Order: sequence, then structure tokens, then C-alpha cells
Amino acid sequence: MSVAKSVLDLIGNTPVVDISVLSPNPRVKIMLKLEGGNPGGSIKDRVALSLIEDAEEQGILQPGATLLEPSSGNTGIGLALVAKVKGYHLKVVLPGNVSPERRQLLLIYGAEIIESPGSEGSNGAVRMANRLANEHPEWVFLYQYANPANPRAHILTTGPEIWRDCPDVTHFIAGLGTSGTLIGVGSYLKEKNPDIEVWAVEPPSGEMVDGLRNLDDGYIPPIFTEFGGEKLLDRKTVVGPKDSIEWSRKLAEIGIFAGISTGAALAGAVKCASKIEEGVIMVISPDGGWKYLSTGAWTDDIDVVTERAKKTIYF
Repeated sequence: MSVAKSVLDLIGNTPVVDISVLSPNPRVKIMLKLEGGNPGGSIKDRVALSLIEDAEEQGILQPGATLLEPSSGNTGIGLALVAKVKGYHLKVVLPGNVSPERRQLLLIYGAEIIESPGSEGSNGAVRMANRLANEHPEWVFLYQYANPANPRAHILTTGPEIWRDCPDVTHFIAGLGTSGTLIGVGSYLKEKNPDIEVWAVEPPSGEMVDGLRNLDDGYIPPIFTEFGGEKLLDRKTVVGPKDSIEWSRKLAEIGIFAGISTGAALAGAVKCASKIEEGVIMVISPDGGWKYLSTGAWTDDIDVVTERAKKTIYF
């Protein structure tokens, strides 16, 4: 193993593990790509690096620049990590009802938190960030929801890694958040094999599942529209908070400690496996479970945790 010159060189090339033991269909394999192994702890490290390096290449970022980004998920942490290493200052618009782990990690990496109303969720953070960007043109607004560098990160890295490690994949499943993972990986895989199906996992309308959004709740990420998301997706499946928590617990039973959005994606994969005759399903595990410990997701009564999820955005 070579010695990395920077922690940023450790982003990507995450492992894949066979979790077919959880498949309801013996003729369907389920593979899980563990993105929690990235240095910032999530798949969003890839996006953060892509967003910042793209802005650097375009000459948008100058030494000591101030960045602005709305986040209720892992992107804020990834950007804070990359910005810290590269010497930029990051302002993160963060809903007031996020879990303590997120705030602590952002502060550890030197980010400045601008709080948005928790009752408005991630959509409220996006609205506030857009307003602040207009008021402060001197800040660099990377805007992951509309930035082509978001899906490009997965076209250039995540997709090729999946194809390299699992060329017999028949179905790709991931949560629907900014849509960058689905658009990027899905586009790459379909280019390699048009028969591969891309399934999106979204929460019920009006309900919160970590890092995911329902497109019927009033905000459709521009990259989803601009990159032909509706045509790319073969199917969307709805997974609620309770199922997400339950499948996170089932992963822990086989030794994989992953976040709640991983449980949501796995719940979608299990639905897929029960509907197809045979195949190989690749599921994205966006992050590890250690950032969710304050939620009690693995230790408290599952109905209590589910009710709690209605009030707190889990990291």
C-alpha cells in the first residue's frame, strides 16, 4: 500500500461487500458499497472535492475565499474537510433540528454554521442559502443541487469503481437526495450496459429520512431535471423512517455498522429483490453508523426512534 500525500488522496476506492444473506430471493445477490470509509465519513467527500476542484479550475476560487453551501446531510462535512485542507472558509446553512454530531464535525473542521428554521428542513436551508448568495456576491456559492460537478464526481469515480468491482450488476439502487449519486452512477452504468436498471429510494411525502427527499415535497434539484433524471430512473420506491431504522439494525446483525440512509437504500434493495427473478443488486451505503449514535437508532425502542425522526434530521 502506497503512502498518500494528502488526506484528500484517500477519497474514493471504497470496498464492496456481499450481503446476499439479507436477500429474500436466493437467485438475487445484494452488494453494498461502503462509502463510510472516506476520510470525512461519507460518499459526499467525492462531491465536495469535485465541487471545489471544479471551481478552482474555472478560476472562481481564489486563496482564502469564503464558500457558502446549504446542507442537512454529509455534503457540509465533506466540504468542511476539503476547505480546511485547501485553506478556504466555509459557511454552512444548516437546519436548526439537525443532530449534534453534524454540528460538532462542522465545527471541528472550522466551518461557520448559519442556522435555518428546523421546521423548514433542507428546503428551507436551500432557500436561505440562495438568498444569502444574492446578498453576498463575494461568497462562492457552490450549490450542489445545481452544480454539474456533483454528478460528475460519480461519473468519474463511483460508477467506474462499481463497474470494475461488479461488472455483472443488473440493478443499481441509491437514495434520492440531491440526485447526484443516482444521476452520475446511473448514467455511467447505463452507458456500459443499457439493461441495468436504476432504482431511486425516496421517503414518503412529508416525512424525513436522513439525506433523502421526496420530489413531491416542492423542490426538485436542478441537476435531476437537467441530466434527465425522469428518463434515467427505471423506478422509484418509497421507504419510511421505521423501515430505514429496521434495516440499519439488520445490517448491524451481520457486522456492518452503517447509517440510517443505508438502511433506507437496503430496504429498497430488498423490495427490488422480491420483485425480480434473478440478478445482482448494487446498493450505496452513503456513510457509517457512528455519526448516528445520539439517535438511539440501534438501542432504543424502534417506535420511539421513529417518532423522534419526525422532529430531528438525523446525520
